[in-house]
Amino acid sequence: MSDPVVTEIDHVAIAVRDLDGAVEYYRSTYGVEPVHREVVEKDGVEEVLLRVADSYVQLLTPVRDDSPVAKYLEKKGEGIHHVAYRVDDCAAALERVKREGHQVIDEAPRPGSRGTTVAFVHPKTAFGTLIELVQE
Repeated sequence: MSDPVVTEIDHVAIAVRDLDGAVEYYRSTYGVEPVHREVVEKDGVEEVLLRVADSYVQLLTPVRDDSPVAKYLEKKGEGIHHVAYRVDDCAAALERVKREGHQVIDEAPRPGSRGTTVAFVHPKTAFGTLIELVQE
């Protein structure tokens, strides 16, 4: 058996149309406060992170009509967009995914929000789940 590549869940991303409404829902219903808010221009999204234990709930909303999240909302509606796993080495984890014959969205790691390094694995070869690898 090989060493595990993922160390823990970094976040579960939820695509929403009304970011402020979603933040207020989590605040009033579950008592969690935002710990980070950022527009990620490259991905065309605005995100809010809500800390839950050592992980996050990431609320995402599009800032452009051509962003992947805008297309997701149009096609599937609001809901879970992807699951992100923490890894010690994003490049090594991505290479392992490719070596195992799985399809990736990012051929190389790239900058993510809050200073992380990220790469996405295509849902087509991940049992229908978009997976993000996150190195802090």
